[in-house]
Amino acid sequence: MINDETKRKLRELNMSEIITGLEFQQSEPTTVSLSFDERMQRLTDYVYQEKYNGKIQRLIKSAKLRFPQADIHSLYYDGRHLDRNLLSELFSCQYIDHHQSIILQGPTGSGKTFLSCVFGKQACLRQTKTRYIRFPDLLMEYGDASLVQGQQKKLLARYGKIPLLIIDEWLVSDVSDSELYFLFELMERRSDTTSTIFCTQYRKDDWIKRMGEGIQAEAIVDRYAYTAYWIETGTMNMREYCSKNKIQ
Repeated sequence: MINDETKRKLRELNMSEIITGLEFQQSEPTTVSLSFDERMQRLTDYVYQEKYNGKIQRLIKSAKLRFPQADIHSLYYDGRHLDRNLLSELFSCQYIDHHQSIILQGPTGSGKTFLSCVFGKQACLRQTKTRYIRFPDLLMEYGDASLVQGQQKKLLARYGKIPLLIIDEWLVSDVSDSELYFLFELMERRSDTTSTIFCTQYRKDDWIKRMGEGIQAEAIVDRYAYTAYWIETGTMNMREYCSKNKIQ
């Protein structure tokens, strides 16, 4: 059994999982009888899994998903006309490797937010940094940053480099000229280098109208609305369905 001084050093090195793993081995008679190499292999596997689980939980927490419990096993398909094959392909997260984006379009209550959180959860499980934010909240952050010199650049830098950014309620709020410029700069930085998921009620033709039909609006639409994976979530009201069927 390792002594207290060794335990202290392991904790100082942020390797307390080794202590737990060794104590577990010590309590298992079948493990004690194994060779040093076999015990070391098991200990390594245990520590790796514990480190991985801890990292995943931190990623999920920092992603601030609206539904952190969302996962592919709780996704409801019946009556929604969702393409299972396409979703299965996207859940592998290869679109993130290729810096592609996704647009989830449908009416209020059709499950866009939940589906986006499933995508976000899958990205976290793949150890990809993810961030969920509502469009109105993003504009509020921009407004607050505008009050302090230099904060706008920091805001652009922070959101511009997140590997997967989920923007819910995309274009639900009116956009001012300055906000449109901010969105243009943000999408310019993210285009072809990161992935973005948009949850929106609006179809392609409505995007430019919602943003004012200017050059910057056209540039945003050109970069995303015609190149991203476009998924319609259907007309079924998932909030009503889940409430009636007592689904969490």
